[in-house]
Amino acid sequence: MEKLFIPILLGSDREGRQSEKVARFVFDQAKVYGKFDTQFLDVKDFVQTAKTGAAMPSEKSKLWSEIMKRADGLVIVSPEYNHGYPGELKLMLDQLYQEYNRKPAGICGVSAGDLGGARMVEVLRICLIELQMVPIREAVYFPKAHDLFNEKGEIRDASYKERLQKFFAELAWYADALAKARKA
Repeated sequence: MEKLFIPILLGSDREGRQSEKVARFVFDQAKVYGKFDTQFLDVKDFVQTAKTGAAMPSEKSKLWSEIMKRADGLVIVSPEYNHGYPGELKLMLDQLYQEYNRKPAGICGVSAGDLGGARMVEVLRICLIELQMVPIREAVYFPKAHDLFNEKGEIRDASYKERLQKFFAELAWYADALAKARKA
């Protein structure tokens, strides 16, 4: 199997976001996994207006489109806000449609509470299905995100490395299978 291009998207632009530590950790682990070429993407670098269909300047929208045309799948790292996902993530996802079709998506949930964004993951899966993406079953939940990392930004619980390897393996299987199906 040739290397797959799987970008990691941080789905929140909130000041002081704990999800950024998680997203950077997921990005680093994707590189360690070794079967992906990856790119770190931050919703705050794309979405600039709270308006559906016009949330991005045209050059940012074009860049997002080019990235997703090239991508074999996508990993979204997002916090849970009021049982859902951030509005800026919804605005970014709504910019495209065909570029997502028949590509897998993996979701990493983040929360300050005990559930690690579980409700957000379930809600986001429904949106991704409507975009004709294939959300994988495996998800990684990061509860109490403020306690998961030390002052240097290193994860305190090494089991997350193993969890992410399992997550990436499932995502790679789907990305490879769907890429072959898209070419057929």
